[in-house]
Amino acid sequence: MPDIQHAITIDAPPDRIVRLVSSGDGFSAWWAEDVQRDGDAVELGFFNRSTVYRLVAQPEPDRTRWRCETGREWAGTSLVFRLRPEGARTRLEFAHEGWEAATPYFVSCNTTWGHLMFHLKDAAEHDGLRRPFFTRSGTAGSSAAAY
Repeated sequence: MPDIQHAITIDAPPDRIVRLVSSGDGFSAWWAEDVQRDGDAVELGFFNRSTVYRLVAQPEPDRTRWRCETGREWAGTSLVFRLRPEGARTRLEFAHEGWEAATPYFVSCNTTWGHLMFHLKDAAEHDGLRRPFFTRSGTAGSSAAAY
């Protein structure tokens, strides 16, 4: 099974980053404007909720893991955020694990995750910044209707 992987160094301490990757409120700062919480789960809505990803937290001691319950090709995959302190900086190692195949949608999602890493970096380096990549109806700074 193929996995998407990205790594980025962020000029922020791990505790600031973990807040952004471990809650719906954190996701809404850099990933998606439309986030709803439901107990241990969060739902992220895209393109006027024509796509909804339901994620369930699966706490682990050395990383933040979310299990994807819904979504085209996402159901059954996991999002994993591992933080490695490097002095005053933090290396974020991200993986979207467990894809069935490297489909064209997988490739598109890989590109999107690359963009998202820079939105996460901006949110962490500018505490309080809220600039999600996905608005309710599309993407920030783009007229794209789908990815």
